[in-house]
Amino acid sequence: MKQLFIFLVIMLLWIPLNAQTVAENSKENDLTTFKTESEDFQDTSLDDLPWHNRRFKVSAGGFFPVNNTVVKVEGNNGNAGTIIDLEDDLGFSKSTVSFLGTFDWRISKRSRLGFEYFVLDRTATKTLQREINFGDNTYEVDGRVRGTFNVQIARIAYGYAILSKPKYQAGLLVGAHVLFADLGLQLVGETQSVEKHDKFDFTAPLPDVGIWGEFVLGNRWGLYANVNYLAVQINDTDGRIISYGLSVLYNVHQNFSLTAGYNGLNFRVDTVQERLNGYLKWGYNGPTITAVYTFGKHVKVTK
Repeated sequence: MKQLFIFLVIMLLWIPLNAQTVAENSKENDLTTFKTESEDFQDTSLDDLPWHNRRFKVSAGGFFPVNNTVVKVEGNNGNAGTIIDLEDDLGFSKSTVSFLGTFDWRISKRSRLGFEYFVLDRTATKTLQREINFGDNTYEVDGRVRGTFNVQIARIAYGYAILSKPKYQAGLLVGAHVLFADLGLQLVGETQSVEKHDKFDFTAPLPDVGIWGEFVLGNRWGLYANVNYLAVQINDTDGRIISYGLSVLYNVHQNFSLTAGYNGLNFRVDTVQERLNGYLKWGYNGPTITAVYTFGKHVKVTK
């Protein structure tokens, strides 16, 4: 993960600088014969790019993550929680399909505000291969259990462009992911003589900081990348978050575009609730496909 973080940081810094160098070299080489072509990359009118630098952007689509989830829930009666791998111990599928939506507001030529929403509901039923302590109960070997893990993630982030040109921007991000988790385990089956069920719900606000970059690759092509990280303790919640994303945009017509990308996020949360103590380590990464619509006036950026 550290290697990936370093790679993305270098990429975000290298791409805009390289793009500017290429643009400047192009101007010098073509100035005597093709002046209009020398201005192609950085000087094209924004009217030729109706999808870029608009005031507002809305996107919605599918996310296809591969999950790796570890949890532990301790009861109020002194029951020590068992470390549980949801995929291996409870039969949760690693591959899932979920919804992803975003809204971006370009406040000015350097400032932007972004909102993101992600939802994932997972359920599995399995006959236990080992004894599990979860919450106030112990679930014995060969017991059939149903597990649930439902998550919503809302994110808000403010971005400031340190590098700002008509066709590329790169800068800093300050924001927070808010995790709404619903984790449960229940004994099922007609042969069970005792009803057992435990539920652990919590909300974890996790701030983060990072870097981002957005680049025009051509009249119909764009690229966006971001990396975020922070480890922090807030009240009874101790957490760490690492997230990253890379997406390529293709403009279909006017303000309507499609994107294909790859997103990843890794959470680690320790939290103390009124009745239970919980630990969650959850990582997911996978491809995304979204539809994008931009509207509002062009935000003017000087050369």
